[in-house]
Amino acid sequence: MIALVLAFTFFVAAFLPVGVVKAAEPISINANAAIMIEESTGKILYGKNIDEMLPIASMAKIMTEYLVLEAIDEKKITWDQTYTPSEYVYKISQNRSLSNVPLRQDGTYTVKELYEATAIYSANGAAIGLAEIISGSETNFVKQMNEKAKELGLKNFDFVNATGLENKDLIGMHPEGTDVSGESKVSARDMALLSQRLIQDYPEVIETSSISKKVFREGTDDAINMPNWNWMLPDLIYAYEGVDGLKTGSTDNAGSCFTATAVKNGMRVISVVMNAKGDSLHESRFKETKKLLDYAFNNFSVKEVFPANYQLKDQSTIPVVKGKEDQVAIHTKDALKLVVKNGEEESYTSSFKIDEKQLTKDGELTAPIKEGQKVGTMVVSYEGESQDLGFIEDAQKPTIDLVTKEAVEKANWFVLSMRGIGGFFSGLWGTVTDTVKGWF
Repeated sequence: MIALVLAFTFFVAAFLPVGVVKAAEPISINANAAIMIEESTGKILYGKNIDEMLPIASMAKIMTEYLVLEAIDEKKITWDQTYTPSEYVYKISQNRSLSNVPLRQDGTYTVKELYEATAIYSANGAAIGLAEIISGSETNFVKQMNEKAKELGLKNFDFVNATGLENKDLIGMHPEGTDVSGESKVSARDMALLSQRLIQDYPEVIETSSISKKVFREGTDDAINMPNWNWMLPDLIYAYEGVDGLKTGSTDNAGSCFTATAVKNGMRVISVVMNAKGDSLHESRFKETKKLLDYAFNNFSVKEVFPANYQLKDQSTIPVVKGKEDQVAIHTKDALKLVVKNGEEESYTSSFKIDEKQLTKDGELTAPIKEGQKVGTMVVSYEGESQDLGFIEDAQKPTIDLVTKEAVEKANWFVLSMRGIGGFFSGLWGTVTDTVKGWF
């Protein structure tokens, strides 16, 4: 038996590519796609099938929330602005098989009320109402959603309505130009990128997404409890320390989905799971998200890897021409913080890349030079043993500006003339010396 095992092992090894060893997955996420990033840098900590467009269900409301907060910020709408539901919004809001707060057809509702119902309770009628407030119709709003996605740098996306519902659930009133069987699809990478942009551009989103429960129209005959579908918030069934957002979603096609964000020990992360698998549709997304959060917080932290005013010994100065000094010191403008895996603090190297457009053909800067003048960038490379998954988009790769440490004034005409004369005689003396040497 031992001989057979050894023979089989030898046989399998003989057909494996030499030197190729597949790195073991750090964790196993039971979902069609998943990603974990650190929010401030966009560093990817875990990824599985991150670029395939998949149905996102109500996670599409993250884009709806972005456009609402943008419209508020740009003073196109106000929180206390009122709205009376259209027939379309009224009919959708009455469908309690979907997540909804019932709206009266002759009622008036503030933007704030509709936004909270959307962000906390994933109310679909309220989300369409917001779309009509901002763009006049959901059709126009969908165009705006896709335009904003492109502007924010998303690559793999297709928004077809404001809610994330399958169009077949919109009682034949789905946005013009979209298919009755259509639904919004986005890659896990782009869901994480959209969420990062939302949190960074409008951090106030956390004030609402972190609310565990709220009463819609409290104190009126229309009062209705709105428990947050994010069961990882404090006091809820899957409470996880630091979780304060962001959006759940589920449809027949999308399955169980969740975009989460949490902060602990000064590090905020964003995770996405799409079509999580498990015994329970609702619970599976939280169980898989917990794996991602545990992995991130137990293995990574944000650290200052290179301080401000950092210099490389062999690139600490640049030659200067036409200046009172013949060189200028350079250093980094700011400190560089990176997401570092435990034990890999020394796994990063740096190099200075000087902007050649500022240099003469002889590699010199030309005076006058200002203090703090940008002359290049510091580029950082990872040389550790762990798999480097890169960044959520190329533009977020870490670079720091290189600047001059002090100013260098331009030398006056007399000094420049004397240098020219000195250079002339120096060259002449060199020629005479060489000639004399030739005689002997």
